[in-house]
Amino acid sequence: MSVPRTRCILAYSGGLDTSVAVHWLTQERGFEVVTLSVDLGESRDPAQLQQRALLAGASAAHVIDARDLFVRHFVWPALLAGARYQGVYPLATALGRPLIARLLVELAREEGAGAVAHGCTGKGNDQVRFDVAVAALAPELTVVAPVRDWDMGRPEEIAYAAAHGIEVPVTRESPYSIDANLWGRSVETGVLEDPWAEPPADAYEWTADPRSAPAGGQVVTVAFEAGLPTALDGEPLEPVALVERANRLAGTHGVGRIDHVEDRLVGIKSREVYEAPGAVLLDTAHRALEGLTLSRDVLRVKAQLAEEWARLVYDGLWYSHLRQCLTTFAAATQGHVTGEVRLRLCQGTAQVVGRRSPCALYRPELATYERAGDRFHHRAAEGFIALFGLPLRTQAAVQGQLTAPDDQTLLPPRAQRRIAGPAGG
Repeated sequence: MSVPRTRCILAYSGGLDTSVAVHWLTQERGFEVVTLSVDLGESRDPAQLQQRALLAGASAAHVIDARDLFVRHFVWPALLAGARYQGVYPLATALGRPLIARLLVELAREEGAGAVAHGCTGKGNDQVRFDVAVAALAPELTVVAPVRDWDMGRPEEIAYAAAHGIEVPVTRESPYSIDANLWGRSVETGVLEDPWAEPPADAYEWTADPRSAPAGGQVVTVAFEAGLPTALDGEPLEPVALVERANRLAGTHGVGRIDHVEDRLVGIKSREVYEAPGAVLLDTAHRALEGLTLSRDVLRVKAQLAEEWARLVYDGLWYSHLRQCLTTFAAATQGHVTGEVRLRLCQGTAQVVGRRSPCALYRPELATYERAGDRFHHRAAEGFIALFGLPLRTQAAVQGQLTAPDDQTLLPPRAQRRIAGPAGG
């Protein structure tokens, strides 16, 4: 009597790694493999993915369109938080992994599987994101990482696929490793591993070369309600359509190219090239509207917590309690972030040229320098300055005045100054 094989749900992209992984898991590790392909905006052919998985040896192949889930439950919270890892990276890949991990877990429970698998290497961040997310959601499941476990480089994988009749979409070795979803495209390896080398033109797909983008640029208006973008140029759009439109608009003008040397969780520095035209456009507009509607203290604290939020997500801790708490805080700040922002997209830049909101804390009657309509109490400033400067005056009176470096005056000698005064003075 044969022993039933353990069922394993594999996150399947249809590329070389995961196609070889299907055969490796079934034939060399004894699993029954069910594949799960999650569409986050990569524009892959679902029928082709399923056929390739089945031909590789999967017993079933699932394809899920998760674009709306991705934007509503992962991208929008990142936008509200103002999160960019190390102040630069909009977290596109890092945001997609916890959603895929959750869908893996849910399908594993539906299928009665005892394991899930992914195609991540042992050097990157994604292995941590998958492993930790699965452990948080379903600690009873075993996580298998074939690419991390087997002793094969890319040439060996191609030879393995050929030897076992595995159909893979490889006609020549790509010079780059690429991951993409609606929120951004990441590119690494090849010539990009030299941080001194300028990224070649073929590293980019979503953005025009800023040097050849339309010289006149284009003005675009983004509308927000409670922090969330709702319309572009006055046209209401659903989340997925809005991000897709933002990607096209900004990409046409070369906006969203990011060249970054970042610190990976595993302890190495990595040169990454990102394309995130829609993310840069929407994040720039959102920050401008926050500057109009949030108080100085909220902006200050929110910026500090945004850095921590981004680090947690980058490190694979989406399902941590701290990330959830920080997300709640960020959402609580957005009630009055409603209004419109105008930006000029021009040859690689997204410049804010206007913003307005019914909840604006900017008041013309307080900001104006014209006498007519000025409601700022100028004489009150004297008392404010006296109280604000009181600690420094007290320090100077009790402990002495601070001196210039080396106790030397910084005022140049009179002979080195230009002095003008009354004739014969």
